[in-house]
Amino acid sequence: MRLIGLAVILTLGLLLAPLAVEAQQRAKIPQLGYLVLSPLTEPPSPERAAFLAGLRELGWIDGKTIAIEYRSAKWNVELLDDLAEELVRMKVDIIVVAGGGAPLRGAAKQATSTIPIVMTGSADPVAERLVASLARPGGNVTGMSLMTHELGSKRLELLKEVVPRVARLAVLWNPATSDDLELRATRAAARTLGVTLKLMEVKNADDLARVLAVLEKERPDGLTMFFDAKSTGYRAIVGDFAKKHKIPTIFGAKEFAQAGGLMSYAPDIAESFRRAATYVDKILKGAKPADLPVEQPTKFELVINLKTAKALGLTIPQSVLLRADEVIE
Repeated sequence: MRLIGLAVILTLGLLLAPLAVEAQQRAKIPQLGYLVLSPLTEPPSPERAAFLAGLRELGWIDGKTIAIEYRSAKWNVELLDDLAEELVRMKVDIIVVAGGGAPLRGAAKQATSTIPIVMTGSADPVAERLVASLARPGGNVTGMSLMTHELGSKRLELLKEVVPRVARLAVLWNPATSDDLELRATRAAARTLGVTLKLMEVKNADDLARVLAVLEKERPDGLTMFFDAKSTGYRAIVGDFAKKHKIPTIFGAKEFAQAGGLMSYAPDIAESFRRAATYVDKILKGAKPADLPVEQPTKFELVINLKTAKALGLTIPQSVLLRADEVIE
């Protein structure tokens, strides 16, 4: 009987040993916190898919070589502080702030001054006081800058080049998530080009319905919508409205032009998320966020929807078409 008991113990030990080792290995893999304002979708959004692809290219596979803890505020900005603090309590190795505007980045920065924070895109991290400078961040925050404030003037110039008659431009924006710097740049360009701006707040679907009812009566010469994670959910509605009422548009995300807007001019957002993965890789290998320069986008996309141009009775100048990265016909 003793021999049988000993055999059973040895057998169980042999069976359980690999499980214990596996559990230890899982516990040792780095933990990554992924904080996002928008709801998480399956399959992943193009941006999250690009980030995960970037990680895989560098050998970081969720559940095997890295563990990702996702936290979504599901459009509730007021939840961001609590979610960021939850990730800090979990002692994750890095927090990735996935888009969402200044409130998202601010929540993470406020929650910790020691855990590395990687941005997927900030209009101006220096102005937001997240980093000391782009070249030498100096703290626990680094990552990607989208420079959206510098693009506001470029978008208005493109719209005027295509539709010179634009004198009254409706600007749809969400003060809670849009960047003030983009607004300031757009205002400066409007003064130079002789365009009057009408700012219209869109924080939710009810606001959007109210704003579109006003625009139907006032019929501006053009329309733009500042990009944030939430506004992309309205792209089809805004695009269809503008096309129906023959209002030329330009947006800060290509999804709007693909959904029926006239034009978009913006950094490649998915590429920014993919590049953010390189920061995760460097930090996990020992680099300090303070020493990793903030990257600015090098790839910008001009998308033109010729179907929409035809519906609006517009002819896109050849000089603009030649600069387009994507033409929808």
